[in-house]
Amino acid sequence: MAYSVVYKKSVHRDLKKLSKTEARRIIDQLEHDLSTRPETYPILKGQFAGLRKYRVGDYRVIYAIIEKDVLVLRIGHRRDIYK
Repeated sequence: MAYSVVYKKSVHRDLKKLSKTEARRIIDQLEHDLSTRPETYPILKGQFAGLRKYRVGDYRVIYAIIEKDVLVLRIGHRRDIYK
């Protein structure tokens, strides 16, 4: 089952804070992995309950699965993303 990856506006602001090479690497991995099997990644607990995380090196991607779409909510460094 193929999912379409959709980005929230806040993701574009998050990516502008990164270097172009880092941003491209994250987006390429995201598009490849989350479009094919987004349900395999861990579900978060606490205030982010129900959302999922995807790891790309030191960066984390917070997303939700909504029917056939994967809505990417935030992208950030692992020390800052959960604040």
